[in-house]
This record gives sequence, structure tokens and C-alpha cells, in this order.
Amino acid sequence: MSVITLKHVRWVVASNPLTLVAASGAIIIALIGVLAPWITPQDPLATDVANAMQPPTTAHWFGTDQLGRDIFSRVVAATRIDLAIALSAVSLSFVLGAVIGGVCGYVGGRLDRVVGRVVDVLMAFPLFVLAMAMVAALGNRVENVILATAFINLPFYIRFARAEVNVRRDSGWVEAARAGGENDLSIILFFLLPNILPAMAVQVSLNLGWAILNAAGLSFIGLGVQAPTAEWGIMVAEGARFITSGKWWLVAFPGAALMLSVLFFNLLGDALRDILDPRMRT
Repeated sequence: MSVITLKHVRWVVASNPLTLVAASGAIIIALIGVLAPWITPQDPLATDVANAMQPPTTAHWFGTDQLGRDIFSRVVAATRIDLAIALSAVSLSFVLGAVIGGVCGYVGGRLDRVVGRVVDVLMAFPLFVLAMAMVAALGNRVENVILATAFINLPFYIRFARAEVNVRRDSGWVEAARAGGENDLSIILFFLLPNILPAMAVQVSLNLGWAILNAAGLSFIGLGVQAPTAEWGIMVAEGARFITSGKWWLVAFPGAALMLSVLFFNLLGDALRDILDPRMRT
């Protein structure tokens, strides 16, 4: 990274302190997800009915649930599975969408029109409802949640890559690559797509937050990760039954973890957009 870019990053962070908050929060959440098996104070699946429904104490920082399980340990463990689902789904849709959109934007013609219409049809559906239908048809497994989440994110990357490649396909450096003997596939994979990756990184960050929310939403309605696995959506669904009796901690802590994760990744996307936007450097 050049000195000018480092100065620009420092300027963006200084002009908007939320950028630093978002980056720090996203890094902390990622570290919690990676280190979850080693930092959970108790077994997230271990039950202790004698201590069920206990409010937050020094022994149980977030209290216990209806089966006496430590909520703090379950929230930490859930970070790992929700992040894994989101990262896997977004990575899959990012790679496929970039390649499909890049090919369509470069080739143009009938292929571009057909894929464009298919993408428009997919985006006309409520995406969460489409994910529900896919998981219900394929079965309640983590792999199917990842596939469904990746599928509903795919149109965003196809449209983005198609538009960006379409703008660049007649640039001078692309013509130079053609004159140098590069074939169309290598131009797309090694020249055009790397050129648009920084801009697509913004969409990746935004989609990570949405994918986390989508995975938790599917689990909340019983179509995603299944109990007794520690997962934010499951914890909120189980705790919602007791909210009227004053057991607020059953929902508050997993809900707060979900909210902060989505917020941090969305803010991180805004920060990346400011850092990568050349107009912000003037």
C-alpha cells in the first residue's frame, strides 16, 4: 500500500470516527468467531436445570436459559457458526457472480440480455422468501442454508460485475492485452476482474451483514440451524417465549450480538466505499 493511500485511509478514519469503530468491531467479532472454542467459559450445550432462568451474575455473565445453559458461552459459540455461514455464502456468491457477470459484461449480446433478464426475475422476488423456499425444499441443513444464502446474493454480484466490466472492456489497456496475444478468458480473469475487485469489496462487506441476518432469520423460523446448536436466531426464538414473564436476558444478549454484527459490517462497507472512491481523494 502506498504512502498516499495510507494518508487517505488516515484521513477517512479521522473524518468519520465510525469507520474506526466499524473496523474494530468487525475485527473483534471475527476474532471471537475464530477463537470461540477456546474462550467459552462453559460448554454451550451443557444443561443445568437446577440453575435455569437465572439472571446475569458473576458466574453467568449473560444469565442462563430455560435449560440452565450459559447464555454467554452460547452467544460466543453462535458467533462462529453464523460467521461461518455468512462467509461461506458470500464467498460462493462473490466468486460465481464475478465470473458470470464478468463474462456477460465482456461478451455482451444475447448472453448478456438473457442473464440480465434472469437476474431481474430473481430480484423481483422477496429474497428472504426465496431463501425460505429453497431451504424448505432442500432440507434443514447448514449446507443448504449456505447455498440458499449464496443464491439470493448472486444477482447483486452478477449485476455489479457486468456493469463494471462493460465499462472497461474497450479500455486501452484491454486492447493492449488483446494485441499482446491474450485470449478473451484470460483478459476477463486476469485483467478485468482484478481491476473491479476493490469496488466489489464494498458489496462483500455489506452482504456479510445481510447474510448473517438471513441465516439467523431462517433459524428463527425453524428452517436453518437446528437446536440444540448455539445460534443467534435459535436463541432469540427460544427466548421469545419467556419475554412476557420478564426473562429479558434470554433475547437481549443474542439479539444484541446479531444487531452489532450486522451494524459493524454495514458500517465497514460504507468505510470501504469512502476509502476506495477516487472522488474522496480530491
